[in-house]
Amino acid sequence: MISKLLVANRGEIACRVFRTCRDLGIATVAVHSDADADALHVREADEAVRLPGAAPGDTYLRGELIVRAARAAGADAIHPGYGFLSENAAFARAVVDAGLVWVGPPPEVIEAMASKTRAKELMGLAPLDVDAVTEADLPVLVKAAAGGGGRGMRVVRELDALKGELEAARAEAASAFGDGEVFVEPYVEGGRHVEVQIVADAAGTVWPYGTRDCSLQRRHQKVIEEAPAPGLPDALVERLLTLATRAAHAVGYRGAGTVEFLLAADGTPHFLEMNTRLQVEHPVTEAVCGVDLVTLQIRVAEGHLLEGPRPPGPRGHAVEARLYAEDPAAGWAPQTGVLHRLSVPEGVRLDTGYVDGDTVTVHYDPMLAKVVSHAPTRAEALRKLAGALERTTVHGPVTNRELLIRSLRHPEFTAGRMTTSFYDRHLAELTTTDAGPDERHAPLAAALADACGRSRFGGWRNLRSQPQVKRYRTEAGGAECEVRYTHTRGGPTAAGVRVVSVAPALVVLEADGVRREFPVARYGDDRVYVGNVALTALPLLPEPTVRQEPGSLLAPMPGTVVRVAEGLAEGAHVTAGQPVVWLEAMKMEHRVVAPASGRLTALHAVPGAQVEVGALLAVVQEDVPPAGDVDDVPPAGPAEDVQVVDDVQEEAR
Repeated sequence: MISKLLVANRGEIACRVFRTCRDLGIATVAVHSDADADALHVREADEAVRLPGAAPGDTYLRGELIVRAARAAGADAIHPGYGFLSENAAFARAVVDAGLVWVGPPPEVIEAMASKTRAKELMGLAPLDVDAVTEADLPVLVKAAAGGGGRGMRVVRELDALKGELEAARAEAASAFGDGEVFVEPYVEGGRHVEVQIVADAAGTVWPYGTRDCSLQRRHQKVIEEAPAPGLPDALVERLLTLATRAAHAVGYRGAGTVEFLLAADGTPHFLEMNTRLQVEHPVTEAVCGVDLVTLQIRVAEGHLLEGPRPPGPRGHAVEARLYAEDPAAGWAPQTGVLHRLSVPEGVRLDTGYVDGDTVTVHYDPMLAKVVSHAPTRAEALRKLAGALERTTVHGPVTNRELLIRSLRHPEFTAGRMTTSFYDRHLAELTTTDAGPDERHAPLAAALADACGRSRFGGWRNLRSQPQVKRYRTEAGGAECEVRYTHTRGGPTAAGVRVVSVAPALVVLEADGVRREFPVARYGDDRVYVGNVALTALPLLPEPTVRQEPGSLLAPMPGTVVRVAEGLAEGAHVTAGQPVVWLEAMKMEHRVVAPASGRLTALHAVPGAQVEVGALLAVVQEDVPPAGDVDDVPPAGPAEDVQVVDDVQEEAR
């Protein structure tokens, strides 16, 4: 029996495992980097051990440090969570060799299935010969043999681009997983990502816990998942369960795992991989099957056998949305900063690694939380989750909350006709700013609440009667607006709106006969949230702006410079669209490219350096065209036109 368990992970999944351990009476140990010293998972554990440093490569990816931490704390078992070392056979073997219980499949099973090339061979499949890919094979997908979640993954549509994408994928895979092996396979257009959850014991019993659909993805990383996968014929579901069970038997699997498939437009399943760990989306299976998968993992690791016949089918429908600190309208750029408030209404499940006041840093995945709904039918589950997200309060970094709400209500998704290209086709419409009453009246509510809060004598008695003016900049779109209101004997008034009541934290307005409440929260001197509408108070007289030199390449996000184009130095000539600098933040790699062809007059980016948003990375002086050819050369873009290509992101894992 396990008495004390260390989770070799951080954030939301560590908190999730600790929750089950508390229910089972198992003591818990957290490990943490310096950046996570005050993180929620550290506070929720019974004990914690420091891993010196901040970067994953110095901390959570150091297996020897984690084993040493387990010994120091007197733990007798290690749960890997997902991501980091969860599918690292060498780490699993080190845990077992140290005399600790490994809550996962045997190291040799991880070795067999963690490499996607070997997994395909076990399934009777084979990737394409990298050196023999032709135009007829396109499009193809370059994938890392180890790890997952989009790292080391590239879609190639032009044969000339294959060599460069192979090199980039190898470099990224080596950095993320310590293994630079990649392979090439056909890329299935317009498919659905469907997976099967399995649990197996040491006696060879394999239980399939139904299907999940994970088709809504960006950069090959899942955003919304649900169980069971909607609209699949019974015969296809049974075939998927049989294939998943066969894969588990083929390698002598033990513990919880997931077999992933890509369904072509005609319904033909293509085996993708077997994840030898718990999945981020496991809560939807738990909801519909009435099971705790972490409990099953622990029981199997303790040597217990699965009891009874094949588990019952799903009851009802569950949907999970991943709330990310990112801006979908800005190329999914990750966001950082203080998470002042995160509040989700009752009636849905919240899995998170953050509490109010925590800081979202550049070092780790940008997922803030998972919100999960369960209802008798799919339509009810979608409505319930969309409604809960609409009433969720997030004050801090920009998030994808609005995108999630719109996705859950999109007719293609509600009809169950989504594919993995959903966001490629619909991102523009899903991120188009549509100012509703909340957005239109938020600046007025902020100004009134601010004036009321600043009144020293209570109410409005000390306000002057002439029109009052307040300026704000909205976070969405960065537009500036000016608010005017007047204090009268009956209270403040504003054009087109009736002011019902005003308090420092709540303003009630009536417009077009409809009364609405506007909760107001302030953080610092100039940051104001009206509901989820973020505003920045501005001085009445605009301050002079700092102009950047034409051709400046600015950092689109805070992060680390991971590399500069090989051989690049000041004075070199670059062409429009040529990658110049690679940045990494929150496990996302971004290429900053030259906005025009020209000479590199400045190069400030240095590998390993930390940069803030807007930091000057380089300057490209555009080539001056010969007289008469001005129209043939595009002008160098200003700072805001710097192109950013978001390549990949490791899955929340």
